[in-house]
Amino acid sequence: NTVGHLTVDVYQTPTEVIIQTMIAGTKPEDIHVVVTRDNVTIKGKREDGRMINDENFHAKELYWGAFSRTISLPHEVDPDDAEAVESHGMLTLKLTKIDRSRETKLKVKGL
Repeated sequence: NTVGHLTVDVYQTPTEVIIQTMIAGTKPEDIHVVVTRDNVTIKGKREDGRMINDENFHAKELYWGAFSRTISLPHEVDPDDAEAVESHGMLTLKLTKIDRSRETKLKVKGL
């Protein structure tokens, strides 16, 4: 049982890591995205609903079936602050970078 390999673009802005991949033909409920601090896994399946006999194909290059891809991220991200949007067959993931230099001052409470 072969699993297809998604092609991706991965780039970063000062505050985010962006991943884009083409998932045309895949229903949103058939896409599963798992985000950790240092990688993203995208899994899904593309169903071929066409009823065409193999001998009637002149070319058959489109991929149908299960696909999966795990991407190592160029920067640590916050898994709780991630967004996935599909538009016209393009899946875009926006992952907020963790700012290691950020500081928070705590107020000390007396009991």
